[in-house]
Amino acid sequence: MTRTKYLTAVLLGTLVYTVISLFAGRDGICVYRQLEKQKREISRRTAEIQKINDELSLEYTALEKDRDVIAAYARKLDYVKPDEKLVKITGLRPSQTTLYDTGTVLKRSQVTYMPESACKAAGVAFFAASLLLMYLAEYGRNGNVHGHAAKKIKKEFIKGVPVYDVPQV
Repeated sequence: MTRTKYLTAVLLGTLVYTVISLFAGRDGICVYRQLEKQKREISRRTAEIQKINDELSLEYTALEKDRDVIAAYARKLDYVKPDEKLVKITGLRPSQTTLYDTGTVLKRSQVTYMPESACKAAGVAFFAASLLLMYLAEYGRNGNVHGHAAKKIKKEFIKGVPVYDVPQV
């Protein structure tokens, strides 16, 4: 019976350790969810930066090859062709220059998890607690820790002359 108690307590302690490690350990489900959330955020930011890159590449190509775009930018910078006249009107706001959002810095957040030693400590603590409870329950039932009912040995006393069963010769 004692061996069964120990094996049951070890099984329960191991089960608690496994469950805690599975959910809150270093490679557990909670950590996996946190990493998935970070992955989605990084993917979203990467898509935004890729969109900005595509716009800039298109604008760069236009500045390199399209004469009308080059002329428009030159006029914004107050350059004129030899046969053009430039008229400046005071009181008007200058045209807005395009500011490009280059994205924001995304810092990696620390993943929180329960250390392996804490998972093992919880398993050992549950082992000890379950073993203690099983012993206390057995002690409450039988009054003995070892699981056997206390036997009262009755000694029989014979009064008078003892008679022996001796074979007759």
